Amino acid sequence: MLSALQSIDSLVVRCPNWVGDIVMATPVFDCLRHNFPQATITALVRPYAKGILEDSPWFDAIVECQDKNLKGLSAIREEFVRLNPQMGLLLPNTTHSFLTFKYAGVPLVYGYKRNLRKYFLQGPNPIIEKGKFKPLPMQEYYLELCRFLELELPEKLEPRLYISEQLQKKANVRLKKYGIRPEDKVIGLNPGASFGSSKCWPPEYFSSLAESLFDKFKCKLLLLAGPGEEGISEKIISNCSVDIIDTTRDKIGLAELKPLIKRCNLLITNDTGPRHYAVAFQVPHIVLMGPTNPIYTNSNLDHSMVLQKDLPCIPCHKKTCPLGHHACMKELEPAVVFDACLASLNGVIN
Repeated sequence: MLSALQSIDSLVVRCPNWVGDIVMATPVFDCLRHNFPQATITALVRPYAKGILEDSPWFDAIVECQDKNLKGLSAIREEFVRLNPQMGLLLPNTTHSFLTFKYAGVPLVYGYKRNLRKYFLQGPNPIIEKGKFKPLPMQEYYLELCRFLELELPEKLEPRLYISEQLQKKANVRLKKYGIRPEDKVIGLNPGASFGSSKCWPPEYFSSLAESLFDKFKCKLLLLAGPGEEGISEKIISNCSVDIIDTTRDKIGLAELKPLIKRCNLLITNDTGPRHYAVAFQVPHIVLMGPTNPIYTNSNLDHSMVLQKDLPCIPCHKKTCPLGHHACMKELEPAVVFDACLASLNGVIN
């Protein structure tokens, strides 16, 4: 451990903004708790993402990060005056996140030296290749900050999520309402993506796949769609001839989503946040990947099967298809995904 950290008894970590990135950062949270067992450790996180971190052993406090106006910044500073963090660790790369820490009075800030903030904080330089930032698995990218701080890494470097007894009881009631019994085989369908439509497999493909899976396994099909994805759910259900359990009307939060995904025997998902829940709970899952570089999520894939077409336009990392044809997802046909499901379920569903 760096000598500057020896006396730290209160620290704060600014969590990433995206759901998947938060899950991939959980080994860092585990590392901080392992190295600072007696310290007060605070998470600064977007309000919508608090449920991801709830029930975990890592944090003594979770502060909502609403830092886009003076009122929100002042609320963060007020919380930090009470918690008195002597050190802050930035996981996002933005200069704005650094300024939030400084406005809130964090004296010692670590993070990647990127953008304007590189002149004012301490931390490693990102790896540059051919004039660009080298793509790395996000888990490794975040853990490199722990290595810079000379922290002892946990033995198992894998994402983890936690479910309280109360949350599990609430989920059990919901599952019973859905008609899901303990002996049922459950296949989850995750058709949305908050990033943008470019990551979304066509709804009619989900409908076709759902029919094939039900015909083969007589399983329960659990449709997991988030806020703003009601239209996707409606299209899937209206084009499908078999029963699908639609969770959309229940407006499942990110905390309540954890036990639902843990209950699945298989999850078919776009490249979005819930796929990382499946990683954390070691649930077999099929990832339908379109416009993104798979390197960023290339860790802890023991229970993953990633399907991606080999096209010259991949990766584009655009929110909508810039060419208009969305070939990266449309050419990933339901029959191919069904075969992947059969392979993944071998030994899981008889």
